[in-house]
Amino acid sequence: MDISRIRNFSIIAHIDHGKSTLADRLLEITGTIEKRKMQEQVLDSMELERERGITIKMQPVRMRYSLGGSDAFAGEYVMNLIDTPGHIDFSYEVSRALKAVEGSILLVDATQGVQAQTLTTLNMARESGLVIIPVVSKIDSPLARTDEVKVEIAQLLDIDLDTILGVSGKTGEGVPELLAEIVRRVPAPKTELAAGEAKDFRSLVFDFQYSNHRGVTVYTRVMDGQVKKGDTLLFRVAEETFIANEVGIFSPDETPKETLSAGEIGYIVTGVKEPGIASVGDTITIVRSALPALPGYMKPFPVVWASIYPESQDDLTMLRQALGRLSLSDSAFTYEEESSGTLGRGFRCGFLGMLHLEIITERLRREFSLNLVVTTPSITYKVTFKNGKSDIIYSPPLFPDEGEIERIEEPWVRLKIITPNSYIGPLTQVIFEHEGTADHMDTWGAANMARTVITVDMPLRELMRNFFDAVKSVTSGYASISYEPTGMKIADVARLDILIGEEVVPAFTRIVARAKAYDEAEAAVEKLERILPKQLFVTKIQGRAGGRILASRTLAALKKTVTAHLSGGDISRKKKLWNIQKEGKKRMLERGQGDINIPQEVFVKMMRMRE
Repeated sequence: MDISRIRNFSIIAHIDHGKSTLADRLLEITGTIEKRKMQEQVLDSMELERERGITIKMQPVRMRYSLGGSDAFAGEYVMNLIDTPGHIDFSYEVSRALKAVEGSILLVDATQGVQAQTLTTLNMARESGLVIIPVVSKIDSPLARTDEVKVEIAQLLDIDLDTILGVSGKTGEGVPELLAEIVRRVPAPKTELAAGEAKDFRSLVFDFQYSNHRGVTVYTRVMDGQVKKGDTLLFRVAEETFIANEVGIFSPDETPKETLSAGEIGYIVTGVKEPGIASVGDTITIVRSALPALPGYMKPFPVVWASIYPESQDDLTMLRQALGRLSLSDSAFTYEEESSGTLGRGFRCGFLGMLHLEIITERLRREFSLNLVVTTPSITYKVTFKNGKSDIIYSPPLFPDEGEIERIEEPWVRLKIITPNSYIGPLTQVIFEHEGTADHMDTWGAANMARTVITVDMPLRELMRNFFDAVKSVTSGYASISYEPTGMKIADVARLDILIGEEVVPAFTRIVARAKAYDEAEAAVEKLERILPKQLFVTKIQGRAGGRILASRTLAALKKTVTAHLSGGDISRKKKLWNIQKEGKKRMLERGQGDINIPQEVFVKMMRMRE
């Protein structure tokens, strides 16, 4: 394959800006998929992606395209597209895709304009040194503000308006012109090997999948040389050798090929079935290669933690296997085993955000048919004890007692919020209520549709406290948010325990701002009183923080009328039966048989405190 005839690119955009629809049209116009086989979101292979209309996993695909004319660019090209997610939780997926390409389409919705995640992904692409092709999507919409959005992009990128393209993924308008511009603007891949060194091989792993039959299949960008089936290769980080059982390309299904050469994007079936050998960012070379390892990726940093327990401890082994399988296809997901006196044995899991947590737990339920209990999400805190020692606490039930603590530090984030100017007032109030500090504001865009970028510093704890929902509510859905971690700061927080029947339920324990402890305790106790089924005995529900009971409710006992079958007669007969029932309940509690039954749906509803 002539490397000068290869173009590698990705599509980056804010969520719901038409990225997957544009990818569909690219596949259709290049003939990669026949029209009769086309379906919406063809690259989104997961059921969850289709249901929610979002991209969760990056997906590479290879297309062939012929550019007509008589200029130097005329001819046939191989075009490798990597479709990327748009949600902020999956920025790590985007960063990996950008390392494997030379150019990127920056897609902006003509009805919405530049959004917060647009800025984040644009900065990532610039840092990777990619050629940016600005494109306005959904130009066929009656609500499109194409000219105004082009002005926004021109101001953002400091470019001429005529370099910005317009497309409609729905109708295909402008897509052929976009393909031609990709050929002209995106540079061909480069290799560091001279002609005589072409037999040496080196590639970058940007993703991988696992199957019981074939083991790990790595998705790779070949940087130098070529690889074929049967070659003995080496994972440079793991220092493990393997034989390439198959090599191929994505078209869009996995299609075997004889070789993969420099500049191409494809896959290698490794046959490796042991966990921990294949890793994203590793370099694959031939054994005894003299080429140095390629720069990999930063290890993803979990920002949200939650414990996952099987509803039945009989399913613990199945849950362990399921988490292992998911970690092989999602390198940003981490887990470790833990135990709880109330919930039994389970796993403490780290996620990139609340949507990432929701996706993983939903996949566990659907793909592995597991019934789960998921604890309230939390973040990590650095606790310095009075004896001078410090520790990282990532589980609220493990938070030490007040008297042991000298200092607590918590992670902070820097947000960029883009909003129409008319919503700045109510939005500022929401930021204040969530302990945020507005750093500065920048206004840009056309005069009649001017918008402001607000930079905010905020505790990550408050970002998780329904901040996204609050912002969407006060801005009628027009604001968008992106964020990045900025380090640790001193925190004034306390552990809030929820006691049911005078016993702490670890799944409900969480860390809250000390100033909001009373309100949080009242809300949790009141909600539990409403959703917890009545027991056979009177049940007390309490909220405790800082060694004090802040809120309390009493749940009446479930009435079991043992005298229902008596229609009359001496009252002493009824009293006798009532006393027998009373003594039975007393013996049940004394023998420890009066455990409180907390159904799974109660845990789920408590996880979503806004309901």
